[in-house]
Amino acid sequence: MASIPEDAVPVPPVETPPAQTLRRVVYRHTLPLRIMHWINAICLLILLGSGLQIFNAHPALYWGQRSHFTHPWLSLGATQSASGTLHGVTRIGSHRFDTTGVLGVSKVDGQPTVRGFPTWATIPGPQWLAMGRAWHFFFAWIFVINGVCFFLYALWTRHLTRDLVPTRRDWRGIGRSILDHALLKHPHGAEAARYNVLQRIAYLVVIFGCGGGVVLMGLAMSPRMDSVLGWLVDLVGGRQSARSIHFLFAMGFIAFFLIHIFEVIVTGVGNNLRSIITGRYAITETRDETHQ
Repeated sequence: MASIPEDAVPVPPVETPPAQTLRRVVYRHTLPLRIMHWINAICLLILLGSGLQIFNAHPALYWGQRSHFTHPWLSLGATQSASGTLHGVTRIGSHRFDTTGVLGVSKVDGQPTVRGFPTWATIPGPQWLAMGRAWHFFFAWIFVINGVCFFLYALWTRHLTRDLVPTRRDWRGIGRSILDHALLKHPHGAEAARYNVLQRIAYLVVIFGCGGGVVLMGLAMSPRMDSVLGWLVDLVGGRQSARSIHFLFAMGFIAFFLIHIFEVIVTGVGNNLRSIITGRYAITETRDETHQ
């Protein structure tokens, strides 16, 4: 083993300079997509509020062709204690939950009142069934027309196949994507400018699953559509079943909305809002990543 000379001068370790980060702006969303996105957002907000207004007229759901009033699978109601106090009760199957203040019983003009959903959740007012139905049907058709326009535009520009349909590479990385999302680790650099596999799956399910399903079930509930969609009513088990499925699809939209807003917040509110308003999205990457 060679010995080290006594007069040898130690050489300090070489420090690797930190990678230089660069910030660039990419064009992420085209103008037609941005317009259709905001039309959808407005329509869904009004459809949800007016739908809850309609639901409050009879806050219970059933399976089958008719309403079996003693056996709903979901109901929002109230019970009254011996002292006269109202308690909101939500029933799901055989399970009962006290939901006073939110479901079953909420305050109207400062007084506890029996109602399915609270006043702040219903459009266009606290209790206006006829106008709620008018708003619901009007914005439902705008929602349908906007959806058809999106589908045709997505096919024409290849937005559907290029940006939304998962690739083989996406499917191979789905396990890693699930873990990263659970740990709140999100893509950065150029990867942040494209939809990851979970986003692609979520958008496809919401657009074609919830979107298509909620429209079809809405039509199936209409007595005037029997001659056209009678087979669909029979397929789902009856008009009350269609109403239940319509409600569940609407709840799917709410779940997506909450997750969507959460992801917008944790990945940068300003950057995400700018991209869906102006189309421009800022990404930060190292010089090596830029060259790649």
